Amino acid sequence: MPTSLTPYAVVVEDDPIISMETAYILEEAGFRVHECLGGDEAIAHLSHHWERTVLLFSDVDMPGAIDGFALARHVAEHWPPIEIVIASGHVSPNQGDMPEKATFLSKPFNQRTVHDHLKRILPNDKKPEPLKKAAL
Repeated sequence: MPTSLTPYAVVVEDDPIISMETAYILEEAGFRVHECLGGDEAIAHLSHHWERTVLLFSDVDMPGAIDGFALARHVAEHWPPIEIVIASGHVSPNQGDMPEKATFLSKPFNQRTVHDHLKRILPNDKKPEPLKKAAL
């Protein structure tokens, strides 16, 4: 059951199935999740809720003027405490596409891959909860 201390994650993904799966993975890792369809929506949400947000998990390709790389740069510049994960099954980042603090995951990914990635990148006070045995 989420509490007021539960960390927030924002998932930015225009494919509803992938968005739901990513949200489920992050919820199982102990996050409250807000799903956004694109970069513009994510920026609007974060402008009001960035202080409670620990993680941005975004696809690269999405509708609108802001792709995942531009979103990552915007978030790193405006809300530096938020950790950033960018994912894609079609595009790999080139030099300068992402801010230094952002990390990249190739799609498809699974719960174990995301969980292990979060354990590596998140600070100790924001680490994900252990996976349940069924997920191992």
